[in-house]
Amino acid sequence: MTMQANPTKGEIIDLEKSYWDAMKSKDGGRTAELSAKTSLVTGAKGVMSIPKSKMSKMTEEGNWTLESYEFDDVEVTTPLPDLAIIAYTVKQRVKMDGKATTLYVADSSTWVRGSEGWECHAHSETLIADKH
Repeated sequence: MTMQANPTKGEIIDLEKSYWDAMKSKDGGRTAELSAKTSLVTGAKGVMSIPKSKMSKMTEEGNWTLESYEFDDVEVTTPLPDLAIIAYTVKQRVKMDGKATTLYVADSSTWVRGSEGWECHAHSETLIADKH
């Protein structure tokens, strides 16, 4: 069995951006593909355990649109060749129920590389209160 090399910081950033791009285009198939069998998510609505089978529907439905996003302060750690954790701040322009707003948040994701490729197993988002 050949050991895979640790992913580069750029590879993990690209992986995270591909998830955001799928959310922006409401591509539920892609978000489901990038999600683990069950993903843990924390944020303003508390803690959720989201099965891969529901990720597609959650991406495609709802009264929200991600209009743009911009990463900053990106940090990546790869404690094992098949495990990567990314943390960053993101400025996101969203429209919820027809109302546009800009949010400044700190996010992190835990990615695991398995037989199906990289999958996000956990994601958290925290609103940054002092950004305007």
